[in-house]
Amino acid sequence: GRAVIPLVLGFGCDTMATMVTRTLPTKRERIIATLLLALAIPCSAQMGVILGLLGNKPLGLIIWLSVIIFVFLLVGFLAAQIMPGEIPVFYMEIPPLRLPHILNILRKTGMRLKWYFLEILPLFIFASVLIWLGQLSGLFKILVKILEYPMHWIGLPSEAAVAFLFGFFRRDYGAAGLYDLKKAGLLSGNQLVVACVTLTLFLPCIAQLMMNVKERGIRMGIAMSAFILFFSFSVGYLVSILLALSKLQL
Repeated sequence: GRAVIPLVLGFGCDTMATMVTRTLPTKRERIIATLLLALAIPCSAQMGVILGLLGNKPLGLIIWLSVIIFVFLLVGFLAAQIMPGEIPVFYMEIPPLRLPHILNILRKTGMRLKWYFLEILPLFIFASVLIWLGQLSGLFKILVKILEYPMHWIGLPSEAAVAFLFGFFRRDYGAAGLYDLKKAGLLSGNQLVVACVTLTLFLPCIAQLMMNVKERGIRMGIAMSAFILFFSFSVGYLVSILLALSKLQL
């Protein structure tokens, strides 16, 4: 039950929400919550762009939302069955309820803002530096060429590889890249839904990835990312096949 707090916060910023998983009482809960945040909880920036992309396609929006909810429940259930450890009992002592003091609210808010900026702002700055270095060194061109193969696998044009690559550095950049492809007429309605589903489940942004490594350890962080990378394209492939078999034209 306590995991509701970081999971809901993930709809704002998954990086911050991953940090908040520290409040969960057991390592088992923290790992499951971190996995679900990295996989199936879109941050506000990404979700806003995706809702804008699918806003004029109600059926496409329903399909996207249904797939994400199904994946969230399925992976959460399977992780709960596989992960060792005891399920904690949800008993909490209710503190005495008193009217809050404004000074205390301001003081605690200031402390938490300072804590957030000291821990997370350097990660975002580091991600921006990596984008700059990747463009200067030509590394991005190599990565885009590699990503073109899974793009074709799930039925998307090669140009979508750029959106997915930038989506790794900033989730909203990836969704904005899909908007550019849609505006250029390079994505059909079905392809757009497949792209939105796959991008939502795709690797977390680099800031969240680094937070995963920091909180869960390098082995667990890399293992989660490898699973998410394979799983996201597998789900995208299945959605593409199902849309083709159903003969839906979104």
